[in-house]
Amino acid sequence: MNNVFLRFFSGFILAPLFIFFLYNHYYSIFFLILIIIFASFYEIYKNVNQKFLSIFLYLLIFLFSYSLIELRGSKIENFIELCWLLSIIWLSDIGGYIVGKLLGGKKLTKFSPKKTISGLIGSIIFSQFSILIPIYFMQAYKINLSDFLLQIVICLITVFGDIFFSYIKRINNIKDYSQIIPGHGGILDRIDGMIFAVIAYFIFKNLL
Repeated sequence: MNNVFLRFFSGFILAPLFIFFLYNHYYSIFFLILIIIFASFYEIYKNVNQKFLSIFLYLLIFLFSYSLIELRGSKIENFIELCWLLSIIWLSDIGGYIVGKLLGGKKLTKFSPKKTISGLIGSIIFSQFSILIPIYFMQAYKINLSDFLLQIVICLITVFGDIFFSYIKRINNIKDYSQIIPGHGGILDRIDGMIFAVIAYFIFKNLL
């Protein structure tokens, strides 16, 4: 119970702080990125014993950082869009955690024993509430079925990212990447699903 309390307490502090740094886009976002890069690199160096996997993860963090900066841009519309993307990621995590805890059931994968099929369904359902952000903040926004489908895809990519980093922990025999964040572990434990989702959305928006 104490871990659950710490998890949600840390989340309620970190999420608004993360948004604040993104809102003040000029210097603060680069400060945020530097924290993520240095902390992530330390956790990779400390925990990942496979050389080529470590190099891949370093490159992944750089690509994530670049994608996050580019998606933020300089316009308020970019900020709202990024908040929408982050809400999908965070609500996916919350939905998976709550529904998985309440219903339990069959495991989704052996690489992440806490992930269940019921939790995946919870992630998908919770992520759909993210549509409220563009509805509220963008006056000209019109609900489109493709947006709901995109939210499902981003949710699934987020879950994949979580499982991928859980697999890395499993093969390196660690529980958490560090103990920087109470209830969450390390930076990589907190942004695991976000890394792939942000990169994928950046590619979708700019390269496809």
